[in-house]
Amino acid sequence: MAIEKIQKAIYIGDLPIGDSVIKAAVLEDGTRLLTRATFVKAIGRTGKAKGGRAYDDEFKTPVFLTAKNLKPYISNELLENSEPIIFKMKGKESIGYKAELLPQVCGVFIDADEAGTLLPNQEHIVQKCRILLRGFATVGIIALVDEATGYQEVRDRLALQKILDKFITDEWAKWTKTFPDEYYKELFKLHNMPYPPQSTKRPSYIGHWTNDIVYSRLAPGVLKKLKKINPRQPSGSRKRKFHQHLTRDWGIEELREHLSNIIFLMKSCATWADFKRRLNRAKPKYGDTMPLDFPD
Repeated sequence: MAIEKIQKAIYIGDLPIGDSVIKAAVLEDGTRLLTRATFVKAIGRTGKAKGGRAYDDEFKTPVFLTAKNLKPYISNELLENSEPIIFKMKGKESIGYKAELLPQVCGVFIDADEAGTLLPNQEHIVQKCRILLRGFATVGIIALVDEATGYQEVRDRLALQKILDKFITDEWAKWTKTFPDEYYKELFKLHNMPYPPQSTKRPSYIGHWTNDIVYSRLAPGVLKKLKKINPRQPSGSRKRKFHQHLTRDWGIEELREHLSNIIFLMKSCATWADFKRRLNRAKPKYGDTMPLDFPD
């Protein structure tokens, strides 16, 4: 059974479009979200959006798309993007929609207006949508300039650096036991190997396994940065444990939560191959899902 983890927003910001300001977030897997509250407000809807963890069919289709006159203009792709996503932002659960949904929703109302099927109580919404689409055009030309001038790479590096600053510190903490014995026992079980006597000195291949299933999946660029600030010594070993370079208020907490999920998943698997298959689906390595290039 795959891990059902509520992802955290690792980057948050305000996105001014037209005359609206929409709260945007980027999740751990790179998904771009717009918070539901500001999304709804941006298109001119009023009132508190329906919520709750137990979604029903009505909630899976946003209420602003349930009007019968809009159905001919709603694509399957839009419906896929319209399912709300629970995520954590600043320690609290929030609800968002994929960023791609907003221009698609605007297109629905504009199509209905041009076809003459818009209802009187939807007029203010289509006006908002036209303003938003004009804003998208402005955002689009800025993105094109960034790409043409090479600033896009600088912008991406700055965003990545903010992520690394949250996870990693150049200082190091005194060693404390962070990886539970249970983690190592499950590792050896899945490899069909006898568990060695308890010791802080473990075989080198344990480090390769841990880099693969732990550090490469914490956040973009974390493993590469850790290897840089904690390089191998002439003896082949590293001076300190990687977790000694993680920030106490964010990096260590994320590591512990990830380890807890990994151990839970390990216990449900009979083989290493089965575990890796499920882990790759539940928590892919960042290098496997997005190109990363940042300063050494």
